Amino acid sequence: MLELLIDNQQDDYLIPSDAVIKMWAAEALETADDVQVSLIIVDEKESQRLNKEFRNKDKPTNVLSFPMDMPAELAESVDSLMLGDLVICAAVVEDEAQQQNKIPEAHWAHMLVHGMLHLQGYDHIEDSEAEAMEAKEIQLLNQLGFENPYQTQSN
Repeated sequence: MLELLIDNQQDDYLIPSDAVIKMWAAEALETADDVQVSLIIVDEKESQRLNKEFRNKDKPTNVLSFPMDMPAELAESVDSLMLGDLVICAAVVEDEAQQQNKIPEAHWAHMLVHGMLHLQGYDHIEDSEAEAMEAKEIQLLNQLGFENPYQTQSN
């Protein structure tokens, strides 16, 4: 079971409801264990600061994932495991959706699923990893009623 803690620090953007976000995140969860995830929705300045500090990239980004690295002995003593933190920049998600001619809600779902998969160990550094992660994203988004986010959108 997923406990999603949402801290929405943005009022200027059309952000999906907490209930919808929780449903998307739960769909991407691959365990039946009790887990917690923290989601913080930030502005471009905070996204850029975090991206620079943790990824050495001096620009805002759509989603950052910070998996929890909990020692095994501590994990065994808690009722629910903290999976990690997600940080989504509302402005970047909105801009990307517009630039890519995507429905904003579909791009929000993609970014949330993408981040949740990162928290569970998926990555896209190597080509084979990227293919596996993209296939999982496509499958999950399809289950949520969204099209393949990697198809080129036309005007």
